[in-house]
Amino acid sequence: MPRVSSDHLQARRRQILDGSRACFARHGYEGATVRRLEEATGLSRGAIFHHFKDKESLFLALAEDDAGRMADVVAEQGLVQVMRNLLEEPGTSEAPGADWLGTRLEVSRRLRTDTDFRQRWAQRSEQLTTATRERLKWQRGAGNLREDVDVDVLTSYLELFLEGLVSHLAMGLPADDLDPVLDLVEESVRRHRGR
Repeated sequence: MPRVSSDHLQARRRQILDGSRACFARHGYEGATVRRLEEATGLSRGAIFHHFKDKESLFLALAEDDAGRMADVVAEQGLVQVMRNLLEEPGTSEAPGADWLGTRLEVSRRLRTDTDFRQRWAQRSEQLTTATRERLKWQRGAGNLREDVDVDVLTSYLELFLEGLVSHLAMGLPADDLDPVLDLVEESVRRHRGR
């Protein structure tokens, strides 16, 4: 049996994650059957589960991958940009936010209903919080962040707003008028000269 290069294995893993993301977003965790995962990825169950132990491991890897990609956006542009990306329509931009929304909704649902998942996710979910906190500290050091509120409080504030936005989108409420709201959130954490 010929050896497969690590580049090929990474490309295959990425193919599985990308296809699975769409499948979980469309059908939810329970509805993302092995057959549907095969169709979405274009790969056999053997190929899928060669890379991931089971469906739960695949979903956790996908959620962790999305959290990492969100953390990268936070490090570069802040958590409000992640929120703006969530408002993007699928296929209309380079922003992956519309794809992240389905995963984020499924993570939220499973956190509420699955104690085992909640424990496993807690070990993986810290990177977005850490990236947000570090970005805010950097902004404070640059003189751009308000100084009358602790960075940890501002981190929690932004994360709560993110969760509220996710709930808003999950309910199918209008998203086309939320840019001014996100502008307000962004403005609320900025330092204003003369304060």
